Amino acid sequence: MSVTTRVPRPSEREGVDYVFVAEADFDRMDASGELLEWAEIFGHRSGTPAGPVREALEGGADVLLELDVQGAHQVRAKMPDAVLILLEPPTREELERRLRSRGTETEEGLAVRLAKADWELSQAGAFDHVVVNDRAERAADEVAAIIGASAQVNGTGRTPT
Repeated sequence: MSVTTRVPRPSEREGVDYVFVAEADFDRMDASGELLEWAEIFGHRSGTPAGPVREALEGGADVLLELDVQGAHQVRAKMPDAVLILLEPPTREELERRLRSRGTETEEGLAVRLAKADWELSQAGAFDHVVVNDRAERAADEVAAIIGASAQVNGTGRTPT
């Protein structure tokens, strides 16, 4: 479960969607090496605690992390065998439509998010696989197939992160 310094959105619940922490607590977690990765995202920081990931891997479980591109680069540096999958929108126009339909962004905020998305999509070469998120079920099936194939190639029956 990710930790974040941002304020919960109305529909989010502590310990279900995120663990919401104060800036000082996030600083402490970072300084003590408790975070596998973290990134500043639109003025707030979010990260993945390393302990639960290590425990799951040591127990033979697969681990699936939902990260932004900054976090994926950090995971790759710490875990070179991780299998990185980039989910990308079918088109930039569709991405903008999806963001607008949320109704959570100002025009300025939308421009910032789209600029970041442009940069993230330019990083596709750093990923092992790119999956187009055109239809959720189809994209999920493709990700599942990649994970299954990675487990077979790995020879352990277990997928790297």
